[in-house]
Amino acid sequence: MEEIINNLSCIAREAGAAIMNVRSKGFDVKNKEDKSPVTAADLASNEVISKRLTALYPDIPILSEEGVKIPFEERRNWDQFFLIDPLDGTKEFIKDNGEFCVCIALMRNNRPILGVVYAPTQDALYTGSTETGAQVSRNGEPPVAISTHPPAENEGLIVVGSRSHPAPELEEYLETLNVKRMTPAGSAIKFCLVAEGKAHLYPRFNPTMEWDTAAGQAIVESAGGSMFGLDGKEFPYNKENLRNAGFIVKA
Repeated sequence: MEEIINNLSCIAREAGAAIMNVRSKGFDVKNKEDKSPVTAADLASNEVISKRLTALYPDIPILSEEGVKIPFEERRNWDQFFLIDPLDGTKEFIKDNGEFCVCIALMRNNRPILGVVYAPTQDALYTGSTETGAQVSRNGEPPVAISTHPPAENEGLIVVGSRSHPAPELEEYLETLNVKRMTPAGSAIKFCLVAEGKAHLYPRFNPTMEWDTAAGQAIVESAGGSMFGLDGKEFPYNKENLRNAGFIVKA
């Protein structure tokens, strides 16, 4: 497992460098069929990740936001695969607020067992697996272990929420809790804030896609936290429709 984490970490950093290269030169924004934005940075990162994963793990299929659309009848029988978002937080990338990242997850039996999230503007690399626990490396330094920190009794909750996708249900939900602070953030960085103990709760009511959540979930769970659907059930992956319903991430 450590070897895979090391390999995926190198790939995520390389993909992050490709994103930053596009960022430095300027870019156009196009819309995909679903009206979501895409840039040359998304595509450059996807090319890096796909080529490197295929070379290292030719027998493990890849499901990517920017990759070839794979029919459910083909992927439903996969026992393992890589689930990737080459540039999570494209809207934040376009706004140039720095809150975007590269997400790579290894899925086994449709569960995220390993995740890597790399935020290139912060040079922060988060990793987590069922075997190794969760870690973060900043500025190329050796990784250090991280863990969630549940709130103490009567302690106000530190909550993170989506910066670009607010939902009216979120405000209603937070009114039922003892919230000390609500911090908006972009992309899968929200998972990482919970994983390293900087936030207690990440509730999500607006839809996401499976590649938006898998790596972050792996890291949160490896750090001692949990993620369940709004119905309290295990969060499903490799569905016929890859769109996610809402979820709650807890320290």
